Amino acid sequence: MHSVEYGSGTPLLLIHGFCLDHRLLLGLDPVFAAGGWRRVYLDLPGMGRSAAGPGINSSDSVAEAVVAFARKTFGQEKFAVLGNSFGGMIARRLVAEFGDQILGLALLCPVAVAEHSLRDVTAQTVLHADPVLLAGLDQWEAAEYQSMAVVQSPENWVLFRDAVLPGLRAFDPAAIERISSTYSLAVEPEARSAPFPGPTLIITGRQDHVVGFRDHLALLDHYVHATFIVLERAGHNAHLDQPELTEALLAEWLGRMVEKLAATPSETLLH
Repeated sequence: MHSVEYGSGTPLLLIHGFCLDHRLLLGLDPVFAAGGWRRVYLDLPGMGRSAAGPGINSSDSVAEAVVAFARKTFGQEKFAVLGNSFGGMIARRLVAEFGDQILGLALLCPVAVAEHSLRDVTAQTVLHADPVLLAGLDQWEAAEYQSMAVVQSPENWVLFRDAVLPGLRAFDPAAIERISSTYSLAVEPEARSAPFPGPTLIITGRQDHVVGFRDHLALLDHYVHATFIVLERAGHNAHLDQPELTEALLAEWLGRMVEKLAATPSETLLH
């Protein structure tokens, strides 16, 4: 799988959402760079620059590929995970797979219920429309932006253009169709392991019409040290809609992991 890596120090694996690629999360990098983390941004199979053969035919096969990538990349070293949307479901699977080798978990608008018809979501909401902005975009750009933006503005459009559109232009439609055919994991990640005690952050958007925010409350019993927040004026791309708040919450999450590392004897940092 294709990945890009920056910095050195404690590893942090970042996993983007469905039909997108690693560029979705690159705007958050200054937060992690300031903390001295080794950031590994992944392109999931069939997305970005990662190829996907016929064996990539379900979310479980994607998760298994990411597990294999993490074992090869990090070995026995402890690492943290951040996942967005579909990548959040994969990140939860990594926690179940690696246990206490995972230092901490951050979930940005994650998939909590895989089956779309069972999700508790509200109707799509646009709190502020910008028809002048939309008129200046080509038809495809305008449609993609309108489908996700809660507060339309030139500033938000630039973030969306740079983070979202590259992945939408790059994914493999045949691979996406295969994965979508078995989108739910065979076993929910939380059913595979004991409650996770590491620092956890779950960010949702009140106007998220894709995965919502109410279903995520059920995760809190498993992630026992989770900060859970619903951001107003934020949809499924909450980190683009509310970048400053997202960065502040991530900085606090990183701080909790630094405290955990400081309190951990050095000989236990390798799992």
